[in-house]
Amino acid sequence: MNITESSSNFDNLEEMSVRDILVNINKEDTSVPKAVMRAMPQIEALIPEIVKQLKKGGRLFYIGAGTSGRLGILDASEIPPTFGVPHGVVIGLIAGGDGAIRRAVEYAEDDDEQAWKDLQEYQINHKDVVIGIAASGSTPYVVGGVKQATERGLVTGCITCNRNSRLAKSVTFPIEVIVGPEFVTGSTRMKAGTAQKLVLNMISTAAMIQMGRVKGNKMVDMQLSNNKLVDRGTRMLMEELSIGRAEAEQLLARHGSVRKVIEQIRRNARD
Repeated sequence: MNITESSSNFDNLEEMSVRDILVNINKEDTSVPKAVMRAMPQIEALIPEIVKQLKKGGRLFYIGAGTSGRLGILDASEIPPTFGVPHGVVIGLIAGGDGAIRRAVEYAEDDDEQAWKDLQEYQINHKDVVIGIAASGSTPYVVGGVKQATERGLVTGCITCNRNSRLAKSVTFPIEVIVGPEFVTGSTRMKAGTAQKLVLNMISTAAMIQMGRVKGNKMVDMQLSNNKLVDRGTRMLMEELSIGRAEAEQLLARHGSVRKVIEQIRRNARD
């Protein structure tokens, strides 16, 4: 049964007050973290494989269509500034190309050969990991892409919101987050999209922590690309090194990252 297309638990939505609409959407949303928790063993199984491949010099690819594709691109785009890894280590691809990020491209998701063609443009190889994202678990673009990757021996995973889907059967590490019917029937940008975002947060954050990109609980490799992040880095150094703001600012400007400052200070202390 396609749970993501099943009828909403609510009816006559147009007759609800704004308050009732909001309360009932929120009520439905509270079920999402519980569904993610039930999928935790599947999530946990995939992450060490991602880390192993990244340490070999591999990359992490997300492929999706529509909302799922946009969520993958969002997660991928936030990894370099947050954790200081180069662009191109985590890559998000969407059916229809980058133009589909803002505007839907008709029938792009129905081509089961295109995702592999898109991946080949990045010279995809056995070190890489491919994660397909599709709430339905049946999107041809996504299923076709991960199936080709699996057949070629790549590590593959998926995030879907239906059980026993074609997508889950096409990967080595399926993640099935069963959130149930949407408030608006079939609108998987809602609970399914929220679930996918939560799982993507877990995958990329846990992988970056395992890769040594966090110290304590701080983003010590973050890119200092705006005043807010410079201020955050300054405060990190003030706390970590017990120094004043002026000194922290000077050190950060000189070395360019929180990690480099801390490492230099500790080297100086040892010498």
